[in-house]
Amino acid sequence: MAKSTKLADRILDKALELSLERSWEKVRLQEVADALGISLDEVRQFYRQKDDLADALFDRADQSVLKLSGTADFRGLSGRDRVRKAIMTWIQTLTPYRRAVIDIFKYKLEPGHVHFQILGVLRVSRTVQWFLEAAGSRTSHLSRIMEEVGTTGVYLSTLVYWLTDRSTEAGKTNDFIDRLLQKSEKLARWVNPESVITKSAEQLE
Repeated sequence: MAKSTKLADRILDKALELSLERSWEKVRLQEVADALGISLDEVRQFYRQKDDLADALFDRADQSVLKLSGTADFRGLSGRDRVRKAIMTWIQTLTPYRRAVIDIFKYKLEPGHVHFQILGVLRVSRTVQWFLEAAGSRTSHLSRIMEEVGTTGVYLSTLVYWLTDRSTEAGKTNDFIDRLLQKSEKLARWVNPESVITKSAEQLE
């Protein structure tokens, strides 16, 4: 199992490396296989199509958030700062491959790719739920729905901003999400006081 996981990672890493040399659009699975000295069928065992590689990249970003959530430093943050840190960690995982991410989004948004767009909605929902799980959310029913909608708005707005942010270490994006979450926290204290972004670190323990 460990060998299989390692090969899957190598395939993804090689595809990303090739995308930096040209573009994600021009990367072909056959050249990934050739570069690694494996067969195309071995690639297919992990990735049935190139878009599965994109999903694996986003899974890697999700995983980085979940690893972060178990650290003492993260648990010492307020709910608002946990959400900010989770989203920024997700984005920073993708930062070395920003150009590939832009190509991936363009591909998924092409008119003939409705199936990818539907799956994209599910992907966003899953990622947002991981953000909230990592942050320690305990909401339910209407409060949970409002929290998910609000967090999705912050996440997508920040992601779009980051796509054109060329500041050092995405500093402008970090400032942008901080402003968004300050406004979101004020609103949540009024309409959804159970939201995780209203909680202190002590309240989340």
